[in-house]
Amino acid sequence: METPDATIQRCAARFTALGAEPRLRIVRLLLAAHPQGLVVGEIQNETGIPPSTLSHHLEKLKNHGLVRVERKATYLRYRADTEGLGELLTFLYAECCTRNKAIEPSSVVQLQTSEPAPGSKRRKE
Repeated sequence: METPDATIQRCAARFTALGAEPRLRIVRLLLAAHPQGLVVGEIQNETGIPPSTLSHHLEKLKNHGLVRVERKATYLRYRADTEGLGELLTFLYAECCTRNKAIEPSSVVQLQTSEPAPGSKRRKE
């Protein structure tokens, strides 16, 4: 079993990876496209991030367990790593909402139905 310090270190590294605005936009976009995910060209079209920069951001997210990649012929399909992201939410939720009720659990879970994430477009399929 993992030590609490190891969990904190991994979560801190994941939060650091999410701390860049383009990477946070990418993760939100991939969550919106879950479970199918998006190929790199689709992510680039949606975000406008130049290809070389996008590659760097996707690699960082992959290395920290926030996205998964699958090669299909010549395409790379990225998906949100819901296990890694779920660990971050659980890590925060355990402290803020269960132990001391600093935040009411019902206020954490809300459905956002008004607009897509800033910088992203709604996909039509």
